[in-house]
Amino acid sequence: MTADRGKLVTIFGGSGFIGRHAVRALAKRGWRIRVAVRRPDLAGHVQPLGAVGQIMPVQANLRYRWSVDRAVEGADAVVNLVGILSESGRQTFGAVQGFGARAVAEAARGAGISNLIQMSALGATANSESLYARSKAEGEAAALETVPGAVVFRPSIVFGPEDQFFNRFANLTRFMPFLPLIGGGTTRLQPVFVGDIAEAIARAVDGAVPGGRVYELGGPEVKTFRECLELMLKEIERSRPLLPLPWSVARLQASIMEWLPNPMMTRDQLKLLEVDNVVSHHAIAEGRTLQGIGITPTSLAAVLPSYLVRFKPHGQFNDKRVA
Repeated sequence: MTADRGKLVTIFGGSGFIGRHAVRALAKRGWRIRVAVRRPDLAGHVQPLGAVGQIMPVQANLRYRWSVDRAVEGADAVVNLVGILSESGRQTFGAVQGFGARAVAEAARGAGISNLIQMSALGATANSESLYARSKAEGEAAALETVPGAVVFRPSIVFGPEDQFFNRFANLTRFMPFLPLIGGGTTRLQPVFVGDIAEAIARAVDGAVPGGRVYELGGPEVKTFRECLELMLKEIERSRPLLPLPWSVARLQASIMEWLPNPMMTRDQLKLLEVDNVVSHHAIAEGRTLQGIGITPTSLAAVLPSYLVRFKPHGQFNDKRVA
């Protein structure tokens, strides 16, 4: 399904990792896109993703309801991708992923918009030990209570050119003689390609995804944390020992690192990593997956080489060296 020319979608957090891919997918479908961000002066990189005048960054802060109302005014659909991995100042999990999600949903309802897409995460439950997961569950509940026909997406670990998983660990190999295998590396993950998430968002905005449901998005492969690091090392052609890091030691290190700006790991993130992050059997049986909405998940092998090449010993020229 393709949007009629002139239809408008507001994307909160549209300049981020998932956002820029969603913007591109919607621009190709002919949607006009309003990218609502706290700093529109830093979101100019999204404008070349569409035609001249098709994509417009606007200022909005989920903590200030009036700015949210203004951002959705006149829109036909609303997408909320705003999320944080660690708290900083007034940017708390509750404020951004709980209160913020409700503000977006209430603004959409107030503007008469029934097409709402809320981004969540696998593992989001009201009884989770992780504040991040609990706030994501709070955001889901707010979206579905306020706009019953909303679509909620819960992705697993997301990979792609700007990801914070494979890129981060690949970068560590440049200056560390080993890589930490947190908790022994047995946690199971189901990495999902950012392009597939963007396509799911675009289909939901188009109205091709049944609303009032929570969809779990995972890739075609389930891998342990150890297997993910081993795959990354193989791809960048570097050898680093993987040293098991007990949870107790990891928590101690995280308690120190979380005070740094953009911390490598926090104690709350460790709580997430203690639980498998894979699509549930119920979601598969009920068609609440990528395959269920007609999208064939992209494999790690199809994408990782395109952006991890820069971490090889000689970067993009690694395979062109003269012996």
